[in-house]
Amino acid sequence: MRYYDVIIAGSGLAAYAVARRLSADLKVAIISNKSLDISNSMLAQGGVAAVFSEEDHWKYHDKDTLLAGDGHCDQAAVSYLTQQGPGVVNALISEGMKFDCGTSSGYALGMEGAHSRRRILHAGGDATGKKLTSFLHKNIGENIDQIEFHSVVDLLVENDRCIGINVSGKEGDISSIFGSHVVLATGGCGNLYQCTSNADTANGEGLSLAYYAGAKLADLEFVQFHPTVMASRNHPGRLVSEAVRGEGAVLVTDTGERIMKNIHPLEDLAPRDIVAREVFRRILRGEKIYLSIKYVKEFTKKFPTISAICRGEGVNLSDGLIPVKPGAHFHMGGIMVNGVGQTSLPGLYAVGEAACSGVHGANRLASNSLLEGLVYGRALADFLNEQPITRPIRAFKQSQSAGKRLVRSITIEEIRKLMLTHAGIERSSEKLNMLQRKLKEQIAEVDYRNLIAYTPVDLTFIHQATAAYLIAKSAFERKESRGAHYCTDFPEKKEEWAGMRIIQQINQNSLNGGLGSNEYDKSQKAAGAVFT
Repeated sequence: MRYYDVIIAGSGLAAYAVARRLSADLKVAIISNKSLDISNSMLAQGGVAAVFSEEDHWKYHDKDTLLAGDGHCDQAAVSYLTQQGPGVVNALISEGMKFDCGTSSGYALGMEGAHSRRRILHAGGDATGKKLTSFLHKNIGENIDQIEFHSVVDLLVENDRCIGINVSGKEGDISSIFGSHVVLATGGCGNLYQCTSNADTANGEGLSLAYYAGAKLADLEFVQFHPTVMASRNHPGRLVSEAVRGEGAVLVTDTGERIMKNIHPLEDLAPRDIVAREVFRRILRGEKIYLSIKYVKEFTKKFPTISAICRGEGVNLSDGLIPVKPGAHFHMGGIMVNGVGQTSLPGLYAVGEAACSGVHGANRLASNSLLEGLVYGRALADFLNEQPITRPIRAFKQSQSAGKRLVRSITIEEIRKLMLTHAGIERSSEKLNMLQRKLKEQIAEVDYRNLIAYTPVDLTFIHQATAAYLIAKSAFERKESRGAHYCTDFPEKKEEWAGMRIIQQINQNSLNGGLGSNEYDKSQKAAGAVFT
């Protein structure tokens, strides 16, 4: 049987941040459901937020992150991120990673929404994610196998421990891979929404895999919408980075009215949830919204990727107006982990956007995501390097694939439409309740103890429908508005919900009725998750 000391599902920045730091003595596998170069990390236009100037301090970065998180961040996790960030980035620089420099000898530090200082490092202008992830892809050790076009469809659990994965190949064949440690770095869930900036690998499968295996998930209701996704009929998810507004761009109507005036003290650089909601409300009123780049100096030089996208979409940059609308962008919630990436299920770990470390709270601060992948990827690798390796001594018994079909009354595309209208930027209790009930109907009879019995097509549907259901359910259960979660029935923040995490976990004592088992936990939010 195939065996690895560490199995990593995913091929983005967080996955490689872990893999590159693991001991050369460990046998490691990186599993990607598409090509290794397709991930949200490769599309990241923004940058890496880290303290690199004398005018800045980690405490300022800490404060900005907490403010953006709207009272829902884990203080200890945030402080770890902001303090460790500069050292982790400097280590990459010492290895040869190059960030853009300014006119002087220092780095060209950018400004983005909700930051109080210029602290955004860029590489290749607006190609930071691609440059950084490609750099991490290089010089992979001989101990690491990279396996493309294999989808993780199930986690192997024995005696309450994760011991491996089931994967589906190009032809739909199912095979098992065993490992002492399994890391989910599967990314976000943006493709559960009709309009998204995400890569087409971001379908939320990591949430479903962990859920059916018995791990805890937290903060799923907090889905961040980016306010400036290009409004295009040809491609619904072309991002226009927040860095453009950091360099002076402003949101306007077709009459030239600045829409963020008098909405927030930071105006166009307000936290993303606030800007996205205002853009959304204006569009609902029938207005067309544009990002005016008229006052951005050297736009094409600073933003070559966005410039190329605009030309490809027929946007005349000489007019200085880029049509925009909000799109699903980042998931603050995910698989619940502690400070070193452990989940509540022994043997299973999570990192990057698939994980919920408490860093982002209810609303992620711009350019903290790449930093999170680097910092917490290193922390997880250092932890795994110290763990004993326990190779299995006998074959794992499991059911065989039988081509079982799932009865369903809805398509994935219909789910995406419903998620956008019912669990999007603005939500209502009525729509959320209707959505969670409809989604639960689709998966209520799933035999989650024998997932590989289903056809590959149905497995894809099961995982995406389950992730969507859990997001809708958590959103319905949160009876307030906070950060990226805005419910019209409860438009204000409530003190009794401050620091309260909605945790979803399947009821393993039920054959099929385990869906929807959950708990509310405030103590773990204050102190951070502790798993042993």
